[in-house]
Amino acid sequence: MQVSDRKFDQQPIMIDGQQVLEDWIDYNGHMNVAFYVLAFDRALDRVFDRIGIGVDYVTGTNNSIFVLQNHVSYVNELKLGDPISVSFQLLDHDAKRFHYFLQMYHGQERYLAATAEQLAIHVSLDSRRSAPFPPDVEGSLAALAAAHAHLPTPESAGARIGLRRRSVA
Repeated sequence: MQVSDRKFDQQPIMIDGQQVLEDWIDYNGHMNVAFYVLAFDRALDRVFDRIGIGVDYVTGTNNSIFVLQNHVSYVNELKLGDPISVSFQLLDHDAKRFHYFLQMYHGQERYLAATAEQLAIHVSLDSRRSAPFPPDVEGSLAALAAAHAHLPTPESAGARIGLRRRSVA
């Protein structure tokens, strides 16, 4: 099957199978911030495999995906042994880049633990410069974009970071 022939459900891609490991627990007794990013990244590897831009793509084409920007929000704690479920929603893409939103849930209790909004770029590993997606990958991204087009944009997508000041009346 060519990448552009892939079919996608009209819902976020769900990735299960991770759990909070002992090494991921910090002195506060919950998952350390760095390991939320690791868990998102591991789930993203599986999403990339489904899209057709995973490790086989990298070794076969000498092209890859680099994350340009990452905004993580920590919503609720995860603790030792908690199962992790991550959803992936494609928000936008162009000839070289794509913008997506990840949500991490407790795998059993289903509460939202964290979100990550990322912008990634397609790169030639030979030149270490951006490069357009090949037509089959562009087709895969277009198919995924069409499948996700009806989904509402997550409320926190595009959120700014900063201190909110209350006005003094």
